Amino acid sequence: MNHRRSLITLVLLAVAGIAVTYTVYRINAPQIAAEQRLIDSRKLLDVLAADSYDNQPLEQPLPQIDVKLSHSSLVAGYRATKGGRTVAVLLRSQTEGYAGTLELLIAIDTDGRLLGVKTLRQTEKPALGGHIGDWPNGWLQAFTGKSLDAGWALRKDQGQFDQMAGATVTSRAAINAIHDALRYFDEHRQALSGSAP
Repeated sequence: MNHRRSLITLVLLAVAGIAVTYTVYRINAPQIAAEQRLIDSRKLLDVLAADSYDNQPLEQPLPQIDVKLSHSSLVAGYRATKGGRTVAVLLRSQTEGYAGTLELLIAIDTDGRLLGVKTLRQTEKPALGGHIGDWPNGWLQAFTGKSLDAGWALRKDQGQFDQMAGATVTSRAAINAIHDALRYFDEHRQALSGSAP
């Protein structure tokens, strides 16, 4: 009889523990999801200084960004604001590298200067451009502060930029995609930054 009572008590405690755990999880699930979105957003947006914007750019995509450019395609765009004023436009660009698609997030300030570039997706071989996916990336950081008037080509193509070691095709693709994004921003500055003409 005592054994049976102990078994029932154990089962009731297990059920109560599961119920409490489930209830706590359900109560905290929205907060956990929001925190995870914030972490994911911060990881994606680390091309911008955390204190340079106060909105959630990825939750407010720009409309009508699906454009084929000279060397790349823009597949999405976002506006980063602080105090309701646009501080940066982020453009997601896709181009073809050596081994496949290369996707970049390109951050541009309202003056048309590059704030940063981050590789979001790439399929390059480790020895042939695969390092473009590293973060932070010294080669991509070399473009920070540049604007449309820079010599947007490799030195071997009479431009001003060095290539990544052993990755001419990948380097050329990235430079062309960044140049495309800067040109597109320059041509659509008012619409992208949300300023009146």
